[in-house]
Amino acid sequence: MKRWSTLIGRVIMLAPVRTVSTESRRCPMLTVQPCRGMVDEKFQVIIKNLLPNQEVTLHSLHQSEDKDFWEAFGHYISDEHGTVTVAKDESLGGTYEGTEQMGLLWSLRPVPGSRSALRLRKMNVLTPMVVNISVYNGHLSQGFSQTSALATTVTERWYMAPGVQRVDIRENGVRGTLFLPPGPGPYPGVLDLWGGGGGLIEYRSALLASHGFACMALEYISPGELKKTDVDNTYFEKAYQILQNHPLVQKDKMAMLGLCFGSVITFSMTVYSSVIKPQCCVCISGSHVVPVNKCMFEVFEDIKKLMGKVQENEDKHIVTREIILPIPSDPALKADVGRIKCPLLLVNGTDDQNWATNESAEDIKMMMEKAGNRHLLTVLTYPDAGHLIEPPYTPHFRATNFLLHDMKVKVVMLWGGQTKPHAYAQEDSWKKILAFFHEHLYGSNVKAKL
Repeated sequence: MKRWSTLIGRVIMLAPVRTVSTESRRCPMLTVQPCRGMVDEKFQVIIKNLLPNQEVTLHSLHQSEDKDFWEAFGHYISDEHGTVTVAKDESLGGTYEGTEQMGLLWSLRPVPGSRSALRLRKMNVLTPMVVNISVYNGHLSQGFSQTSALATTVTERWYMAPGVQRVDIRENGVRGTLFLPPGPGPYPGVLDLWGGGGGLIEYRSALLASHGFACMALEYISPGELKKTDVDNTYFEKAYQILQNHPLVQKDKMAMLGLCFGSVITFSMTVYSSVIKPQCCVCISGSHVVPVNKCMFEVFEDIKKLMGKVQENEDKHIVTREIILPIPSDPALKADVGRIKCPLLLVNGTDDQNWATNESAEDIKMMMEKAGNRHLLTVLTYPDAGHLIEPPYTPHFRATNFLLHDMKVKVVMLWGGQTKPHAYAQEDSWKKILAFFHEHLYGSNVKAKL
């Protein structure tokens, strides 16, 4: 890995191009525009001044906050003018193939020799994701750190737009971070709930604030310390009220957004709470089974009783989707979604190996149809997408390390999904989530910044 550190150190930050090769009079020019932008904003990568029909490899390299290196690459052939335009030219091989403008980001993977089952997550949203993009002569698949690039440039991808405010929330026992958009406000509010992995995850909230929503990332489970938490329904109600009562938040324009176990909470709070009355909800890769009507410790104790249904695949990866199957017919074992009175958007992948989301969605449809509120439900189902449907251009993680709560045991959890379809699901669903929030929180006359 020392070679990569040396390579990164030699790159001048935000320099438009650094030419390395002196083998030819032709000096390849590599540009990435915008060189500084949001993570959900597409960039344009163009190489000029190559030889006609020259084989080249475009390579991206990122060092994570955990000091691991991630790379992606595509194989291209320049046109008769010696130009490669990634947005319209096909990659013939590499970590992605076809015409994929953002393949250099969504197909990132750990470099050979890295630790196993890694997951790339941005924990400090006050700094950008820095990606070095280089062009090499020929179609390479390895040895990038030992090969001189024809040209190199640097791009910054941000989760926090200029002017977005980040506010620590430590109030009435609630732990979270509030992100406020630029401008005088007031703004619609979104309570953002991540899954059972725990911790305070801020990057999705920062990105939503960059699109005009006051968004609060809520921590409700401390990783590895489940026995010490007494979080119950009142905790989420207090968090909702803290967000709702902020002077820059519109009290009557509130939403909830949940991923995985965060969706379980979103379903239960929307159905049963007398305090939480959102104008709309989004549930990503979640289920209405296992309603949250007790403290988190007791809920996870109930889930542990189902662990006999957990499976291992041939790679020793943990598959948990069976634990709630078959979907129970007993109404007491699932949230009564027939009582939901606001628009609800479900986002699922057909290859989710962590949670039985598609079976849950079918049951939710039937329950809401029977109750007469089916018109409030929209379901997005993405073929071959997995469980971790995140903001666009986030790399796909089929299986990663995971710490089982209360057991202090690290396993490799199988999330599922195939890289290219999963990347499509993330890009498409993000646009539709933003449009959904704009429609129901701002009004249909306000368009999302897509």
